[in-house]
Amino acid sequence: MLEKRDRLQAQILASIKARRSRGTGVHAPHDRNKGMLIASYNVHKCVGVDGKFDPVRTSHVIREIGADVIALQEADTRFGERRGLLDLAWMERETGLCPVPLSGVAKAHGWHGNVVFFREGLVRDVHQVNLPGLEPRGALLTEIELKDGSSLRIIAAHLGLLNRSRQQQARTILDILRSREDYPTILMGDLNEWRLGDRSALNTLAGVFGLPPAVPSFPSRLPVLALDRIMANRPGLIDKVQTHDTPLARLASDHLPIKAVVKLGIASDLAETAAE
Repeated sequence: MLEKRDRLQAQILASIKARRSRGTGVHAPHDRNKGMLIASYNVHKCVGVDGKFDPVRTSHVIREIGADVIALQEADTRFGERRGLLDLAWMERETGLCPVPLSGVAKAHGWHGNVVFFREGLVRDVHQVNLPGLEPRGALLTEIELKDGSSLRIIAAHLGLLNRSRQQQARTILDILRSREDYPTILMGDLNEWRLGDRSALNTLAGVFGLPPAVPSFPSRLPVLALDRIMANRPGLIDKVQTHDTPLARLASDHLPIKAVVKLGIASDLAETAAE
């Protein structure tokens, strides 16, 4: 217990020190010659840290990120008819991003608030997963054929607040993967887990995805906890996981977006080398 407390205190101190050097958060556009940019963003139902509901502001952060594939959490209202909160026509026009099509949803953008947007490619398969636990939670699994002919599987998930539920949800995700063909796969979303150890959902996932880099993204004004994660089932598949830390992103949600570069060619070379 003392070790965990000391670790949290160290993270808080590190975040305070990092805050002094955050500067203006100038955003540099991604160079696509370096790989495909992916991102994960809990948009907090488009309610910012100032308490204002502002979907336009949220959309501008997404445009700022400039991702080729982005997974959003809390993109729909949680109760009732589960209405989507973003202007999809604006999103496609201003960012080039389109949502992965879903079945059985009327006015929602996503599945249990999870939505995947992509810029280019062909969606070959979509699987909407109900995750176990006391809270209604879900994951969205989609396989995209990219324009170069390669395939990439994306799992977008928002795990529960209770540790026991997160463990069950992590095992469910792994069971689904074992029942499917092996593809380069990226799991990303708000996993609600910053702890390590035997009781951590991250440890449960580590056998397939490894331990992801801890990039503090919550709360957005002073990031201390690495609740949001991007994980891959191939060494070298993702690179440079970092927060998208700009003045607008700090205001638009209580989470900062996180992003990473995907390098499918490098991952394939490493896999072939390991097989030889």
